[in-house]
Amino acid sequence: MAKKAEVKDLLEAGVHFGHLTRKWNPNMAPYIYMERNGIHIINLYKTAAKIEEASEALKKIAASGRKILFVATKKQAKDIVAEKAKAANMPYITERWPGGMLTNFVTIRKAVKKMASIDRMKQDGTFNTLSKKERLAVDRLRAKLEKNLGSISDMSRLPAALFVVDTTREHIAVAEALKLNIPIFAMVDTNSDPRVIDYVIPSNDDASKSIESIMSFVSDAVIEGLAERKAGKDNQSDEEGMAKKAKAPKKEAVVKTAKVEAEVPSTDEEDVKAMKEAKQPVRQKSKKEVLKEEE
Repeated sequence: MAKKAEVKDLLEAGVHFGHLTRKWNPNMAPYIYMERNGIHIINLYKTAAKIEEASEALKKIAASGRKILFVATKKQAKDIVAEKAKAANMPYITERWPGGMLTNFVTIRKAVKKMASIDRMKQDGTFNTLSKKERLAVDRLRAKLEKNLGSISDMSRLPAALFVVDTTREHIAVAEALKLNIPIFAMVDTNSDPRVIDYVIPSNDDASKSIESIMSFVSDAVIEGLAERKAGKDNQSDEEGMAKKAKAPKKEAVVKTAKVEAEVPSTDEEDVKAMKEAKQPVRQKSKKEVLKEEE
């Protein structure tokens, strides 16, 4: 079972530190506990409750077999998010967000397929037939595609949900997800607007320690969902195997019974002879035979 979010752990990670009071977004007021030294302090009890809510929803999505796209392009978050997303076997974007990533997904898939076609060229020897200049250009294109889209090469369809670190910075990703009605999970600081987010996790999105703390809870929930899915599949396959085994002996028994019936003769030779005689028609006696008997 995934670890439960404790206020003490969140406090040690610095999740409660918000932005300067002059940079706050008034819509974050319900999640702010107090103001100290010109900085807003986030209510960690509400943060813990929101982490539990978001984790449960993410676990269900992962258990259903759908993908969750993690987005974090800021320096403090990119390495942490990439590591946690890889551990959960989920796609992620940690470089520049490619415009139209969701709303123009067909074009993005073409770019990913281009990357796969370059790999095939290298395997079948076509790449070696190109000139030195062409090979250099293809290598550069492959490296660029790998950097920007390599982490989503396995994402063959739109994700079921989006997890964002810093919604203000990733506003384009949020806007595209809103347009396509894709649920958004996000770490929301005191300077961001929580109204457009489906699952708000009020937290410090600038400190790497805070980001790692939240991402640990999130990734654990996703991994647990995937484990439940795998366990469900294994149980289903075991049940199917047991059902097949239970049916097999009955079928063999029927076949054996039929063979035994075929091998055992129904009657002996005398019975067969009697049955044949019984089937023959009774011959009527002639008049001469009747007169001889009378004499």
